[in-house]
Amino acid sequence: MSLMPVAVSVQGVSHAFRDRAVLSDVSFDVNIGDVLGFLGPNGAGKSTTMRIVAGFLRPRRGRVTLMGQDVMTSPALWRRKLGYLPEGAPMYEDMTVYNFLGFIAGCHGFSGAQRRQRLQHASDMTHLSAVWDMRIEELSKGFKRRVALAAALLHDPHVLVLDEPTDGLDPNQKHDLRSVIRDLSKNKAIIISTHILEEVDAICSRLIVLNRGQIVVDTTPAQVRRQDGSGSIFHITLASKYRPRFEEGVKKLTYPMELSQGLSPQEGLVALRVQAQNPDAMKDIREILERERILPHHLSEDQEDLQDIFRRLTA
Repeated sequence: MSLMPVAVSVQGVSHAFRDRAVLSDVSFDVNIGDVLGFLGPNGAGKSTTMRIVAGFLRPRRGRVTLMGQDVMTSPALWRRKLGYLPEGAPMYEDMTVYNFLGFIAGCHGFSGAQRRQRLQHASDMTHLSAVWDMRIEELSKGFKRRVALAAALLHDPHVLVLDEPTDGLDPNQKHDLRSVIRDLSKNKAIIISTHILEEVDAICSRLIVLNRGQIVVDTTPAQVRRQDGSGSIFHITLASKYRPRFEEGVKKLTYPMELSQGLSPQEGLVALRVQAQNPDAMKDIREILERERILPHHLSEDQEDLQDIFRRLTA
């Protein structure tokens, strides 16, 4: 259980558009220090949940609290404590980065020394000093997303809601922006709505999968693999003469291991793919190799791609 304070609490939220239910009794908490990846297929209710958390939509039933106070009855608190980065965030592109962020600072009521301090802090966090005097329309897509993120965190909110923050960026831009998000997460709660599953593995400490208006997973990316039961996959390359002894050792285990053969890297060697759901599988494989005095040319473990698990959970 986390010792960090709860920043956002969603309790029993349901919503419908006309007669079509889009959310059904959705509940979750987000703590300071969490980076929550919020995923779901099209039509799952993901965007509706984000809009409710961000205070733009009132749920039919249920309650959302931000730092302990109801989002809908405390709009002033919501504006102070939450920053929102929508997908395709609108900006005045004929303004320089400095002027645009200065305008946003004014909207939050900052002036004088406090305004300068907030602008400097936002610039430092998002590494904008190199483009400070450039017009937004002249920036790359990666820098535009940084400016939008700077606008969202300018007032130093406790909670950041980021909708597809790296969508459309090249690998270097994604890496840079993810580093910024990781730095920000040290003292904020961050909710990221994304369809990029590599993003979950890269920066999220927690994962929620929404399907047909209900939460089907709320755990960590590593734990969802274990709960899914897909287990681990092991790749072993050994001398062909040792294969019968290795397979005999596998048969003696009290749980099943599935063996299949891959392409042999060279004559006299055999490449085996072993799949098992037992958490002790790697230890047992090593014991078999040691007991049978088999020195493998290669032994490694990987896990099923999160994308495959996501497809099964939301099919």
